[in-house]
Amino acid sequence: MGDTRITSLEPDKYYHIYNRGINGATIFKTDRNKDFFLQKVEQLLLPVCDVYCYCLLSNHFHLLVKIKPENELNSLVKVLNLDKAINTEKGLHATRNIFSKQFSRVFNSYSQAFNRENSRHGALIESPFRRKEIISEDYLRKVIIYIHQNPQLHLLTDDFRKFKYSSYQNIVNNDTTFLSSGEVMEWFDNTENFISCHDKITDEIEF
Repeated sequence: MGDTRITSLEPDKYYHIYNRGINGATIFKTDRNKDFFLQKVEQLLLPVCDVYCYCLLSNHFHLLVKIKPENELNSLVKVLNLDKAINTEKGLHATRNIFSKQFSRVFNSYSQAFNRENSRHGALIESPFRRKEIISEDYLRKVIIYIHQNPQLHLLTDDFRKFKYSSYQNIVNNDTTFLSSGEVMEWFDNTENFISCHDKITDEIEF
């Protein structure tokens, strides 16, 4: 297994994004912390990627995303005048960096707020963040199930379906959120199959 923190992020590809507090430290102490983090995800990541599911635990988080196509990212770089902020190089290299740049903004904004609230200083979240490219639809479904079951795998609940800060219920109930949940349901064909595929608890996922 290679270093999942240095895998290049390519336009129009799916990635399992995950990260944790430095040395496994707590990064979410309250519901307000988690709500703020999700607000930053919606505000800063949606321009550069689609978000399909998530789970926020006390010391780490998981996201499933798809990077926007190259033409959309290039347009965004120009609209937001991010060329210099990202890199002096042009073309595909710049589009690869815009997602990492936006994610760094999520981390920095969240960490600063968390530090102020808890009278602490210094880095909070590991950097660079971890990522794993998803290369098949079968693996895509496995990652979604793994992300949703994560709270139960870490013994934080006896039923992951009841865990407040995962996207499972949002998708099942077809809630209006920033998630691209309609596409998630298409990968499972329908709600019944989505639910039944989640019934077997598994931690068999390759990182």
